[in-house]
Amino acid sequence: MATILIAEDEKGMQEIIADYMKRDGHTCITADDGIDAISILKNNPVDLAILDIMMPHLDGFSVCRMAREMYNLPILFLTAKSAEEDKLKGYHYGADDYVTKPFSPKVLAAKVNALLRRAGGIPQEILRAGDIALLPSSHTASVRGNEIELTHKEFELLRFFMQNKNQVFSREQLLNRIWGYDFEGNTRTVDTHIKTLRQKLGEEGRHIVTLIRSGYKFEV
Repeated sequence: MATILIAEDEKGMQEIIADYMKRDGHTCITADDGIDAISILKNNPVDLAILDIMMPHLDGFSVCRMAREMYNLPILFLTAKSAEEDKLKGYHYGADDYVTKPFSPKVLAAKVNALLRRAGGIPQEILRAGDIALLPSSHTASVRGNEIELTHKEFELLRFFMQNKNQVFSREQLLNRIWGYDFEGNTRTVDTHIKTLRQKLGEEGRHIVTLIRSGYKFEV
């Protein structure tokens, strides 16, 4: 998961961008103007910056130039300025990508993740379902960008479910897959772990569906 700076003076736009970034497990810090953005960059570790160009006090081009003097982080411009000269100016100051408004939040999220992968800011594999993001390589899970603490077995259960969405598994199958064939406990162990996993996932626990006399499935 990465920490992303969103420098955008429109609050509504800030919230939309942050929501999509958090769905992928990222943490977001927002800035309302260019001065605020520079202050955040100086005082916080940031993995990627999304900059509007037309901001109060200090425009995005200036923020980009100053950020480049401080760090080598991916920078993406998100702006209504679509003229070729504006794009060229953005790349001249060190931008890695340029998205014009109106835009698709899903495409923006894909571009952000691609930039982070190239920069080594996130692992290659991220499992997603609803507002859950799972990073197997770092053994971390988050809901709406907020990391949740899972035991090893809870994490393995969630990963197995997310890798096998909409498939039905009996308690015996889950017990064998997660605990192993030589486990001496009984299927109540599965029920107990799924109960606590649902609690930790909060509203997203609804994806784990109980099927009477059949077992469980992760429904998306």
